[in-house]
Amino acid sequence: MKKNRYALLIIALIVGLLASMTFAVMVGSVDITPRIIWELLFTKLGLSLETTVSNPQSIIIWEIRLPRVILAAIVGAALSISGAAIQALVKNSIADPYILGVSSGASVGATSVILLGAFSAIGNYALSFAAFLGAIFAVIIVFLLARVNGRISVVRLLLAGIAISMVFSAITNFMLMMSKQQGGIQAVMHWMLGSLAGAKWSNLGIPFFIFLLVFTLLLLNYRQLNALLLGEETAATLGINLDRFRIFIILFVSLLTGVIVAVSGSIGFVGLIIPHLVRMMVGSNYKVVLPISALIGAIFLVWADMVARIVIAPEEMPIGIITAVCGSPFFIWMLRRRRYSFGDGE
Repeated sequence: MKKNRYALLIIALIVGLLASMTFAVMVGSVDITPRIIWELLFTKLGLSLETTVSNPQSIIIWEIRLPRVILAAIVGAALSISGAAIQALVKNSIADPYILGVSSGASVGATSVILLGAFSAIGNYALSFAAFLGAIFAVIIVFLLARVNGRISVVRLLLAGIAISMVFSAITNFMLMMSKQQGGIQAVMHWMLGSLAGAKWSNLGIPFFIFLLVFTLLLLNYRQLNALLLGEETAATLGINLDRFRIFIILFVSLLTGVIVAVSGSIGFVGLIIPHLVRMMVGSNYKVVLPISALIGAIFLVWADMVARIVIAPEEMPIGIITAVCGSPFFIWMLRRRRYSFGDGE
């Protein structure tokens, strides 16, 4: 009975995601109808030969709006499953994907490109490459600091993540303070608050592939994630090599988060609140938590990006502001719920 309920919930969320994405493509200064969107999509996929979609409509949908909406869905899903995995890793309900220093490391990389022109030789890919490089570099330092006698200490992992985040944030702030480029400073601040404005089809391949890879690997290891919630001793008695599994989670979650931050900037609260919401809905079984987190995270960020586009139109609000405005009250409400504790499905 429970399996049927979960299957129906997943189907409903998939339908909700497709409906949300369709509506998000419709929203903008040029009116687009759902029929035009799906007609163009079927034509592009080779499922239909005839189309009444005009060339301007085709450019607006296919080149501008659709890549952005798809990127929002990928980013939301990726941050949500990353948050769920990290929370199981450290068995801490306030952990999120950025706790390993990923966001602050990426910010240093992005700032060095925008203000100092680093990696200018690779052109349009410089920002994404530098942000990813900074993110992975920060994670490596955190990982090395967290190892004690060849083993990873969860407490040291959290403390190292906080310390490295502060160091990298200080470096970013120093570069901003020393810069005389007003436009560059605004670009950095906009990036640090998250933005999907640079979405293009060429930007989607790597994030989508890495997301699928990490999602599949986490789903295949859902029993180990469930065991981590029961405690180290219980997990060890079940035959799980804790150190090897922690390294596995750190590496792949950091890879996914680094790639996502590189294309979207730092978008907070998604990886923190979505797994909480899912656990309150369906419990703590990661076989269910992971797919539902991915779908709800995707829907949430599609709507957040839509609000970011229209709330101060024709200007665009950084999406990180929207997620913070939505996430903070939810997090405060959750903390006030006396019955809720990490791992409960209430």
